[in-house]
Amino acid sequence: MGLDERKLEVLRAIVEDYVATQEPVGSKALVERHNLRVSPATVRNDMAVLEEEGYIRQPHTSAGRVPTDAGYRLFVDKLSRVKPLSQAERRAIERFLIGAVDLDDVVHRTVRLLAQLTRQVAVVQYPSLSRASVRHFELVPISTTRLMVVMIAETGRVEQRLVELPGPILADDVTELRRLINEKLVGKRLAETPPLVVALVEEAAPGLRPPMTALSTVLLETLVERSEERIALAGTANLARGGLLDFQGSLRPILEALEEEVILLKLFGEVEPSMTRVRIGDENEIEDLRTASIVATGYGPGATIVGGMGVLGPTRMDYPGNIATVRAVARYVGDLLAQG
Repeated sequence: MGLDERKLEVLRAIVEDYVATQEPVGSKALVERHNLRVSPATVRNDMAVLEEEGYIRQPHTSAGRVPTDAGYRLFVDKLSRVKPLSQAERRAIERFLIGAVDLDDVVHRTVRLLAQLTRQVAVVQYPSLSRASVRHFELVPISTTRLMVVMIAETGRVEQRLVELPGPILADDVTELRRLINEKLVGKRLAETPPLVVALVEEAAPGLRPPMTALSTVLLETLVERSEERIALAGTANLARGGLLDFQGSLRPILEALEEEVILLKLFGEVEPSMTRVRIGDENEIEDLRTASIVATGYGPGATIVGGMGVLGPTRMDYPGNIATVRAVARYVGDLLAQG
């Protein structure tokens, strides 16, 4: 793998030109467009080495070269500098997201914004309830034997459930139940609450145990144990913008994969905090996506990650620009959720 600086520069130039033009890149064009300070013959020799090492290849249709998955990987790991966003781009992100009225609006604005800025398919996972912390519980009497439980997560997600009580309940008892639940659960991650919910029943005064038991059953069944995850998608039409070489001429496998929510959650929902993951071509476990690349990151308030987001497109994508945009949008959404 011992590539010297010049060969790495040639590879960088090939990747940048191919991403920009969609055309296989020849040595003459490289010398003309990039200040490589060497002759076309030297560049041809460097390209021969890069091809031998598996970083570029020659498609049948042209004398030029295109990067391989390994070439893109080397470019992302060693050669690309993440492009800083311009002030105008930052202001556009801020303005677009700041007008959101609720969590659904935040997610839909975010996925549209990502698709517009990157011109790729954008995917945003709704904040996962299991990873979120509880901000507040409200109990609203509907009748003497029925309560509405409202759980507000730190992400702004609101969940409501009706609870049928075993008998009539006084307003003062509802106030006391609300106090006990909030005291025990506020600030705790939902995934950590089952033993605390069980303890609420055990610690309740004898007269409050029947209604607390009914409440705890609903809390455990519908909020804590439920693992429903949702995904928002935008920009699918962007897949059709590329040339014939993108996706080896067939979009069908990609479109079929995008219809599977389980696949999207696996790709975008398992991202570690403060990490941007780039999967290129054959690095994707899912066979239908081996002609695509994915840039994904986690987002959430502060250091808490409550969901993933990112973009999917051809391996011939603007990695430095897409990585910067995905990171910046994730940061803004995290700040928005933190203000909640």
